[in-house]
Amino acid sequence: MRAVIQRVTQASCKVNEQITGEISNGFLVLLGIEDADTQEDLTWLAQKIVNMRVFGDENDLMNKSLADVGGNILLISQFTLFAATKKGNRPGFTRAARPDKAIPMYEEMIKQLAGLLHKEIQCGIFGADMKISLVNDGPVTIIMDTKDRDNH
Repeated sequence: MRAVIQRVTQASCKVNEQITGEISNGFLVLLGIEDADTQEDLTWLAQKIVNMRVFGDENDLMNKSLADVGGNILLISQFTLFAATKKGNRPGFTRAARPDKAIPMYEEMIKQLAGLLHKEIQCGIFGADMKISLVNDGPVTIIMDTKDRDNH
């Protein structure tokens, strides 16, 4: 799994001009799922997202987690995070999981994040043409890959 995690003061997702998810202070998480991903990858990433300390404390140091500050998550499925760009100018997406695997894993990620934060997770719509708006706070943007855990 790959995730692009952006600390935001606000973020929203629209599909056909209708808001499907909207948050204030928290994380916009773009999530890519590949065929090789496992339940272990999902659990590891969910824990990392919720416990990552990138929010300011009383000394304005990044010492607080999303859970510590009562932050929210807007979770967006994003198969393009697995774009292969080595050959030609048109990206290939063969590493991205097909919907029959990706949808259940995306839904499980929603459940795990909700359980860890004890609150509802805001979402886009899997496979839809989504319009994402955000105000990146900092800016703080973290990229994580569960297949590269030694660097995280």
